[in-house]
Amino acid sequence: MSKPDFSPPEPKPGRIGPRPKAADQTGLLRWLPGIRTLRTYRMAWLPHDIAAGLVLTTMLVPAGIAYAVASGLPGIHGLYASIIALLAYALFGPSRILVLGPDSSLAAVILAVVLPLSAGDPLRAVALAGMMAIVSGTVCILAGLARMGFVTELLSKPIRYGYMNGIALTVLISQLPKVFGCPVAGEGPLRNMRALVIAVMKGEANWTTFMLGAGTLAVILLLKGRKWLPGVLIAVVGATVVTSVFDLAARAEVAVLGSLPQGLPAFSIPWISTADMVPVLIGGCAVALVSFADTSVLSRVYAARTGVYVDPNQEMVGLGVANLAAGLFQGFPISSSSSRTPVAEAAGAKTQLTAVVGAFAVALLLMVAPDMLRDLPTSALAAVVIASAIGLIETADLRRIYRIQRWEFWLSIVCTVGVFLLGAIQGIGLAIVIAIIEFLWDAWRPYSAILGRVDGLKGYHDITRYRDAHRIPGLVLFRWDAPLFFANAELFCDRVLDAVATSPTPVRWLVVAAEPVTSVDVTSADMLADLDETLHAAGIELCVAELKDPVKDKLKRFGLFARLGETAFFPTTGSAVSSYLATHPVGWVDWEDREDRERQGREG
Repeated sequence: MSKPDFSPPEPKPGRIGPRPKAADQTGLLRWLPGIRTLRTYRMAWLPHDIAAGLVLTTMLVPAGIAYAVASGLPGIHGLYASIIALLAYALFGPSRILVLGPDSSLAAVILAVVLPLSAGDPLRAVALAGMMAIVSGTVCILAGLARMGFVTELLSKPIRYGYMNGIALTVLISQLPKVFGCPVAGEGPLRNMRALVIAVMKGEANWTTFMLGAGTLAVILLLKGRKWLPGVLIAVVGATVVTSVFDLAARAEVAVLGSLPQGLPAFSIPWISTADMVPVLIGGCAVALVSFADTSVLSRVYAARTGVYVDPNQEMVGLGVANLAAGLFQGFPISSSSSRTPVAEAAGAKTQLTAVVGAFAVALLLMVAPDMLRDLPTSALAAVVIASAIGLIETADLRRIYRIQRWEFWLSIVCTVGVFLLGAIQGIGLAIVIAIIEFLWDAWRPYSAILGRVDGLKGYHDITRYRDAHRIPGLVLFRWDAPLFFANAELFCDRVLDAVATSPTPVRWLVVAAEPVTSVDVTSADMLADLDETLHAAGIELCVAELKDPVKDKLKRFGLFARLGETAFFPTTGSAVSSYLATHPVGWVDWEDREDRERQGREG
């Protein structure tokens, strides 16, 4: 007789699983999801995790080296960052399947800081990038502990698309000189492109290097989407074999990676000068924002697929610890990978043990066979980065946005152009500014409506939408579809007074239908007091309906509740109308009253 299985049921794909037990949410286990996973680990998962980890290694090595070179660093540090980030996230990260490591979305940000400050010194470049990782990790950890996992939601989808499209174009153009084998010195993508065209026209391109790079890119793109065919590995190995067999490094002056240092990353504090601190701090914060935005989206996607709940604040902590560890072990900023995570999933990964196996496999490569990639052409590495950058470009959903809301489409284009022209760091600043403006504009100039009664339709409705709506004589029902705060207080007052001025009958009551009003600040409360005084002087009573209790509590603290009086507040718009009709007899018969009378007449 077999023993009963007391292990938790395997999550069903497509559903978000339950939150961790309360016992796991306290003490040390609260911050170590990897330990919680081990406590419920199934031995049946082990073969899947080991196999997936070995498959994942085929992507980790070429991608790690390529993104390090694209970030202005020696390729070996991409492997260091991959090893440390995978191990750290396996312990502190809440997602069971997410793969972290160097990524193309960060390459332009890192390069924008490292390139001008390092002045060609690789050791200084490594220190600068390492300190950026430490800054990014610290910011993410503090934000996670402060439960600020919501901050990335401030960037709307069109703005995220615009930023990523700008980053993708910047990264793509930065790699083209390596594909052509004629490195150029230009500041910014436009100058780089111009210098590249001039160099090619002067005959400075190495066409053997170009064919290797173009061939590598073609193979990657042709095999993309075929989960069981590692396109990047096939393309990179092919380029390496061709270069080695035909000795292209010597015969055709093809630039190659060269021998990697043997051994594992060592603990090292990346000391930098005080003069470099400000740009590194700015760059580190920018990396934190971009990496968590990418990671949170990808984490939610795979949480839905695997059915495992993922705490966004713990996700921020896990990402922060991985960055912090990478910076202290000769690595550089890392993020989640939208290219390596699907490889792990397709290979059957069940838990973060997949990442641990991948990290140990890369470490074994550095210990046993550091010369294996000696003949890897740098143009092939550039092709890997270009293929990843192409994958970042979003066009399909932007076309949908263009059809349904064109101003958001053009907002995305402005963000793309800003990143492309100004640079990655400045582009992030521009994206944040645009996001704040977009948010404030919706609240600054919100929709408002005058309400009326429509025959056969319950409730009170916008008279501009329902032309046959009836207005109750002497009563203005005014709805405001936003919080009331300092930026829109005067606009609210102006629109209320306009509603009074355009009323077809002399106004006795003005009722604000305040259900959409979620907050009131001191400025808007003072405005309401002044408005009440103005209306009172004109013989008009100001009333409020459907106000939420938390907002009403604020009005009590501001003294406005006492000023207007408790009788000026009504639970519903209907009760406000009934009270008005009871105190001001007017020639008004509601359609529901007419129907009731007609029904009673028929029954009588």
